[in-house]
Amino acid sequence: MARHLDLEEQEQLDELKHFWNQWGNLITWALIAVFGSFAAWNGWQYWQRHQAVQASALYDEVDRAAAGGDTARLQQAVKDIEDKYGGTSYAPQAALLAARVLAEKGQLDAAKADLQWVANEASDDGYKAVARLRLAGLLTDAKAYDEALKQLSAGMPRDFEPLAADRRGDIYNLQGKRDQARAEYTRAWQGLSAATDYRALVEVKLTSLGVDVQTLKPAAESARS
Repeated sequence: MARHLDLEEQEQLDELKHFWNQWGNLITWALIAVFGSFAAWNGWQYWQRHQAVQASALYDEVDRAAAGGDTARLQQAVKDIEDKYGGTSYAPQAALLAARVLAEKGQLDAAKADLQWVANEASDDGYKAVARLRLAGLLTDAKAYDEALKQLSAGMPRDFEPLAADRRGDIYNLQGKRDQARAEYTRAWQGLSAATDYRALVEVKLTSLGVDVQTLKPAAESARS
């Protein structure tokens, strides 16, 4: 009986060796891929958390500099967060905050540079849209109308389309292009909710151009249905 068991075990061992010779490398590489992916995922998660913590600390520095009106310190902090942690959400937030403060301080070129960075580099389309709208506003104030329109011609998330149309209407109105201004204001008015105060402002602009908004309501209701 012992001899019989020894032979049976030897046969099983031979089968196992044969199986491993045929499939061993494939199994090994599959396991390496699985465990490697798991380790990489954990590493990526750790790196992301580390980046967020570091970016948060730098954003606090940006916030303090902005509150204190220290534009030199503000610009350095924003540059640091853009260079080191540009892929985090803190970077576009910091740049937008800095642009507002710099514009208020009359440092328009620096403000435009920060807004352009967000428009080009932010991973979130919402931040990009906000940056383009604000940049278009600064360019419009500087009478750089073509550049402002170029910013507004970039693709916008749907929620921002009425705001971009309103801004284009302002530019055309300043240029004396009343028909184009009416068309853009109409587009903005129809895209905004009746419950928003902003729509009432657009309505005032349309009225000043001789448009009776009552005639636009059926079209707006039809567009939303």
